[in-house]
Amino acid sequence: MNQYTRKLKTILQSRYLFKIICLVFIIYSLLVTNLVNYKSKYSINTNKVMGIITKYNIDGDKLTIYLKAKESLIVTYYIKSEKEKTMYQTNLKLGDKILIEGSLEEASNNTVPNIFNYKKYLYYNRIYYLVQAEKIVKIKNNTNILLAIKNKIIDRIELIDKTGYLKIFILGDKNDLDSEVMNNYQINGVSHLFSISGMHISLLASIILFILKKVSYNNKFNYFIVILFLIFYLFLTNVQPSILRATIMFILLAINKCYNLKIKNLDIILIVLVIVIIINPFYIYNIGFHFSYLISFTLILLSSKIKNINGKLRSSIYISFACFLVSFPISIYNFYQVNVLSIILNIILIPLVSIIIYPLSLLVFIFPFLEKIFELLVLILEYINNVVSNITIFQIVLSKPNLLLVILYYFVIYLSLYNRKYFIVLVTIILIHKSSIYFDNKLEVLIIDVGQGDSIFIKMPNNKGNILIDTGGIISYDTSEWSNRNSNYSIVKNKTIPYLKSIGIIKIDYLILTHGDYDHMGESVNLVNNFKVDKVIFNFDNYNELEQELIELLNNKNIKYYKGLKELNIDKYKLQFLNTKTYDNENDNSNVIYFNFTNYKFLFMGDAGVDKEKDILKKYNIKNIDFIKVGHHGSNTSSSQEFIDSINSKYSLISVGRNNRYGHPKNEVLDILSNSKIYRTDLDGSIEIKLNKNGYKIRTYNS
Repeated sequence: MNQYTRKLKTILQSRYLFKIICLVFIIYSLLVTNLVNYKSKYSINTNKVMGIITKYNIDGDKLTIYLKAKESLIVTYYIKSEKEKTMYQTNLKLGDKILIEGSLEEASNNTVPNIFNYKKYLYYNRIYYLVQAEKIVKIKNNTNILLAIKNKIIDRIELIDKTGYLKIFILGDKNDLDSEVMNNYQINGVSHLFSISGMHISLLASIILFILKKVSYNNKFNYFIVILFLIFYLFLTNVQPSILRATIMFILLAINKCYNLKIKNLDIILIVLVIVIIINPFYIYNIGFHFSYLISFTLILLSSKIKNINGKLRSSIYISFACFLVSFPISIYNFYQVNVLSIILNIILIPLVSIIIYPLSLLVFIFPFLEKIFELLVLILEYINNVVSNITIFQIVLSKPNLLLVILYYFVIYLSLYNRKYFIVLVTIILIHKSSIYFDNKLEVLIIDVGQGDSIFIKMPNNKGNILIDTGGIISYDTSEWSNRNSNYSIVKNKTIPYLKSIGIIKIDYLILTHGDYDHMGESVNLVNNFKVDKVIFNFDNYNELEQELIELLNNKNIKYYKGLKELNIDKYKLQFLNTKTYDNENDNSNVIYFNFTNYKFLFMGDAGVDKEKDILKKYNIKNIDFIKVGHHGSNTSSSQEFIDSINSKYSLISVGRNNRYGHPKNEVLDILSNSKIYRTDLDGSIEIKLNKNGYKIRTYNS
């Protein structure tokens, strides 16, 4: 070893070198991603784009194509017939060059607080436009050899696989997995099992190394072959951040071992972070990368402590517990809940997946006759997952923490992993976080953007009770066989429930349904099936089919329900139902609710029309309303001049869908409301009002 080699080794073994470099590059990534304004190479007026297919998926009548053109684009096309669907399934392949005719549009930000921000997600993946395709023309078949191999692999998997799990374990593609099943894995805190990362890469590399060592004793050559294979595998899986991290980690560990550099594993994982940031600074925002990197970092950090634990079971429990704690802040920041049972579940499922199911998936790909065994094991896995997901007592919901609280959590978590006495401090912080909702003395009202429908959430001060007025519900007006574009989309699963969890709400005390129209109560069954609801209040007319369906579910779940209430008392507050008479239409039979909070007056009109407005004026003395939820989405069947002049509202809140087919809100209604400040969910997104005795604040979440 010459002096230059010795000096290089000394530098590489420096205690602080990689820590300083890592810190510099983290700051660099934050500056670059926040200060540099990346823009598209396309104009919004572009109507034709040509590019290469890098990924595609057909879900029902929806064809989604990831296109590599001047920049990455996501193309959506709605298939018009079974024949056309078969054509695309047969003719489209990765690497094909296609011409798209259609329109470009920007993704929307989240219009409901704290839910997934699709626009930001796309921006972090350097995707600036979505393409709504009207026509797709294939220009040229794939000529790329690597993509041709990938096409063959996909074709073979689709021919063999009946479960959707082969594609997950081999290619990291979860598109074929049922969303409910995947949601249960996430609830149980074990969804990481299906994100290819360090565990899978290490196992795959170990298998290949084992085979190569039977053929060659040249260690460097063996590692070189494995590295080539992993780079190819990285390409097959579309360079997912967690797989990129694991691959780079393996390469650096191999170099360290082969050349005896004696760089500490902790320093190597810091180098990995630097390399990943150099490749793409936006990876620092990827949730999968957060989980993968922090868990790997923690296990390396605790490696000496783990070695000193006697017994494999005790060691497994400690590792699972450590992984749970490290994942905890990321989980509550992004998903607002954790499942304590995941500690035990991981001890059972990690060996099942890593030692049995994952290797078997590779064998099934080579030997398809093993598919039945694979299918049986997958059924066992799903059964365990579904059973555990129904045990809700161990699921902890916490409001979205700010970044300072996340940092505090990590500080105390790492102290706890080294010294158990700090675990009491961690539990105390969690309890304070959990109970913080009881110290919030503000009334919160959120007009939830549910499109063309209504849904309003009210949280009483100090969490003394909460109310959801209506749930919304998406209606498809196209009755053709290929019209169910939104059939798998649920407002309450994707918007309402995540929002409720994000503010620490674990149950709805009162679900008030203004009336039986689908755009007001269409999601009520989904809500009751997926969230705790204590009591349900209907309006006073006869139950229609939708209401009867819900009542059957309420009876099965022993949930109390009421009809035609006059008032509702919650703590020291009262909601008054402005009942008049029974009408011959569902809209006028809407529950109209009056609520006075410390002299701030609310009026929620449902879909009540002009006739009911007249009767309300005759029967009740309603004056100087501060906030009115305008009736029937701003239709001209509601909000008469007489009624609006009489109530004299300061703020008019309209829940209405963007570009809706009815033309709501009507211009004549907007003119009638012009003396008030108007907020609309189609323009402003969700409308949030926070009040206490000192005043109020209004915030909107526009796209």
